[in-house]
Amino acid sequence: MTQWLTILGSTGSIGCSTLDVVRRHPERYRVYALTAARSVDVMAEQIAEFQPRFAVMSEPSAADTLRSFLPDHSETQVLSGVEALVQVAEAPEVDQVMASIVGAAGLLPTLAAARAGKRVLLANKESLVMAGPLFMDAIREGGAELLPIDSEHNAIFQSMPHDYDGDLKTKGIRKILLTASGGPFRGKTLAELEQVTPSQAVAHPNWSMGQKISVDSATLMNKGLELIEACFLFHCSAEDIQVVVHPQSVIHSMVQYCDGSVLAQLGQPDMRTPIAYGMSWPERIEAGVKSLDLFDIARLDFQEPDEENFRCLRLAKEAFAAGGTMPAVLNAANEIAVEAFLGERIGFTAIPTLIERVMEQHQLQAADTLEAILRADSWARDCAKSLMTEVAL
Repeated sequence: MTQWLTILGSTGSIGCSTLDVVRRHPERYRVYALTAARSVDVMAEQIAEFQPRFAVMSEPSAADTLRSFLPDHSETQVLSGVEALVQVAEAPEVDQVMASIVGAAGLLPTLAAARAGKRVLLANKESLVMAGPLFMDAIREGGAELLPIDSEHNAIFQSMPHDYDGDLKTKGIRKILLTASGGPFRGKTLAELEQVTPSQAVAHPNWSMGQKISVDSATLMNKGLELIEACFLFHCSAEDIQVVVHPQSVIHSMVQYCDGSVLAQLGQPDMRTPIAYGMSWPERIEAGVKSLDLFDIARLDFQEPDEENFRCLRLAKEAFAAGGTMPAVLNAANEIAVEAFLGERIGFTAIPTLIERVMEQHQLQAADTLEAILRADSWARDCAKSLMTEVAL
């Protein structure tokens, strides 16, 4: 039976990898909608190949440009804006939604997919970081299926008991081991980190990712966001999760059991593996990823994370412990800080400093409504921008 798929963020690395899996299984998957922010050229190429019913650009000007690129006889309808993103995420024809829009921009359409009862392939960790309780409520109330696509959470999912019901203890689980590559600056001193340039920060040693997530990996904020995400996905506390630096990025995460066993999922650092697993679960399908050559790998190393020089991981733990609107503030401040770093307006070590300053000024509120979360997000962005000059000095 053919499955109809909406890809939120189709021109990014996750979206392109998803389309490669679709390309390999045309009998199983059809594309209902593709969405992007501004990448008109890539979107036009994707439309030509996959012929979606809808293409949504976040910005109206980009949508206008895209329309001019398409032939007059094109059957793809071009839309723009947040309402259009929500429309293609909750459409009755859609079976699966790949949620891979980076940042807070992905929250509303991903929530819409959950409420509409879709299979949500979650690659947008910010949905859970910003609005974890609301998002998980939407999954339950909408009768949606939630499949984690981040390689680490997908690995945990694969290493959990098939009937895991959200209770670690009754399933004999002692701890979740969340692996981290350590990024390109693992082992660097604070003095060395102060000299880091954007081009160095986006050059991840193992993974091919977008600029924002590459910087997050370099600061260890990505691991902090993933820790928060894992707490909601697997209904556990931060104390139940141990971050393990594993430079080779071969073991994608592990689950430690009370009998002494540790189950791990290993694979190439290629996102097509978790994407294909999420799309086909509980089956497995060809993803175009070559098998591991264990003799070629030869060794697997493990280290504790350096939370002194990479403070973002600690800040994420503090935000989760505070609860309420603090995780949304953490995420928003980080997005502004990373954007400023990539624009060479602040240094690499100023990223955690700016985030911490914003968190210190935030008046904590309950995150019991979407409006409260969005207000906190907006406040944090404004606050981060107002503090930018001080932090840059």
